[in-house]
Amino acid sequence: MSEIDLVRLNFNPQSLIALNVILGLVMFGVALDLRIADFRTVLTAGRPVLFGLVGQFLLLPALTFLLVLAIRPAPSIALGMMLVAACPGGNISNFLTHYARGNAALSISMTAVSTLAAIVMTPLNLSFWGSLYAPTSAILRAVALDPLDMLLAVLMLLGVPMVVGMVTAHRFPRFAARVRRPIRIFSLAVFGLFVFGALGANWRYFIDYVGFVVFAVFLHNALALATGYFVARAAGLAERDRRAVSIEVGIQNSALGLILIFNFFDGLGGMAIVTAWWGIWHLISGLSIATWWSRRDPLRVRA
Repeated sequence: MSEIDLVRLNFNPQSLIALNVILGLVMFGVALDLRIADFRTVLTAGRPVLFGLVGQFLLLPALTFLLVLAIRPAPSIALGMMLVAACPGGNISNFLTHYARGNAALSISMTAVSTLAAIVMTPLNLSFWGSLYAPTSAILRAVALDPLDMLLAVLMLLGVPMVVGMVTAHRFPRFAARVRRPIRIFSLAVFGLFVFGALGANWRYFIDYVGFVVFAVFLHNALALATGYFVARAAGLAERDRRAVSIEVGIQNSALGLILIFNFFDGLGGMAIVTAWWGIWHLISGLSIATWWSRRDPLRVRA
């Protein structure tokens, strides 16, 4: 067992409550942009969304498991990678898809459906893949992780704010239009402080492991982006759809990951470091690939 596996970053109860509220605000802000029609898209033209979800919740966790076997990180870092892979798409994926000249409508539909699916799939994937790898299985046993407890927590963190946000947007559209942008900016800014706080509190360990963590997250994020793109390509989707699926699979909800780490794993150091760094890195990689795609007409890309 590595030293990083023994580190705990414990937030006080007030900080944990605040972090949960911040994620709720983030999801509420995202839900203000969602409509029932975004879910109906899955029924009327659900093939792109279906393949996106396959990449998000089936292929990415499986490929993450293979990556863990290949690079053999410290157990807590490995479990952090598995948790990130089990999370739904991040809340800036819609903006990045639009910027990349991808199918923004598909991105919004995937965000809506993957957020709902995550209520079940996030605890299920973490429990399944984590238990298959002996070093991470030992951590799951030590914390006595109950997937049902995590399912209920994810339901409260994602499902409830999502429903409240959608109802608010439907019943009070003028109010939703006024508060949408301020809520999103405020909640993301405050969460950013928590991300940097998680890194800062573990700074000595981050410096000790920075080379490996940066390397592992770089590989993992590149794998996620490539998984989304090539799943969509193999399915015969158009270039705009490929870009949307790639970004949805490659931009993970690290906010949810960090909250689950503090609530269920007592702020386990390796998990917190890899998840917090992912939250920073996927913004860099997402903006980079979106900028590159924005300069290339999707209609001129060869199938």
